[in-house]
Amino acid sequence: MDGRICLVTGASAGIGKETTIGLAAMGATVALVARDRKRGERAIADVRRRTGRTDASLFIADLASMAQVRRLADEVSERLPRLHVLVSNAAVITQTREVTEDGFERQLAVNHLAPFLLVNLLLDRLRASAPSRVVVVASQVEREGSIDFDDLQLERGWTRLGAYNRSKLANVLFTYELARRLRGTGVTANCLHPGVIATRLLDDYNGGGGLLSFLRRRGTPGPEQGARTTLLVASDPALADTTGRYFREERAAESSPQSRDPELAGRLWRESARLTGAGA
Repeated sequence: MDGRICLVTGASAGIGKETTIGLAAMGATVALVARDRKRGERAIADVRRRTGRTDASLFIADLASMAQVRRLADEVSERLPRLHVLVSNAAVITQTREVTEDGFERQLAVNHLAPFLLVNLLLDRLRASAPSRVVVVASQVEREGSIDFDDLQLERGWTRLGAYNRSKLANVLFTYELARRLRGTGVTANCLHPGVIATRLLDDYNGGGGLLSFLRRRGTPGPEQGARTTLLVASDPALADTTGRYFREERAAESSPQSRDPELAGRLWRESARLTGAGA
């Protein structure tokens, strides 16, 4: 990864931070996206301490805000001369239905609409830097998700897991449609399930209540292992021409039949473009 510039969202903790550290250890110049500056600065300190790299950079953005996603894209374009790998890792699970400043259900906004917008805004930089890669951290729970275009924001019948599963299905559909649109450009797009990993996100998925401590005591794998598949997809030379695939346990796998529906993916792309004003 020497000479490669990599941007990782949700990089201040968990799988995102371990992904950033792994890429830096391979020789990449890494850029971290964090919502909180203090946590982001601590993450950069960890990158430097564990890899000896001093060239990591930090971007601050709340990905629930489409205005901040646009500002982030502008700052990345200004500060990074090239962009070889964009890892869309940031995700949230909320315990109640929340609506963002843009009027979007928060999980859909952060987990799907933000990466959709960010990738589209940075496509010119990715194309100019080719060969380059877009890596989307999805989840096996996409199999439990559904897309209802009459109630995409889940104004009726919202549940914590229903919203999250929908957003992860959207991740996979987005990746496949992106790969179709980018064929021949030198930019690949792949997605993955990182595994069942002891992180705060898993704790939130299960409703909190101290489960995270229990999982750690039981030996549930931690973020370092959770980053392995992301690192493989982001860096393996053998995958240089692989695009439009889903990975788990560090190898290619099959996602759900619904996630492979090109008509559904195309419709979701068009609706996402309408909502974000990008990707038309």
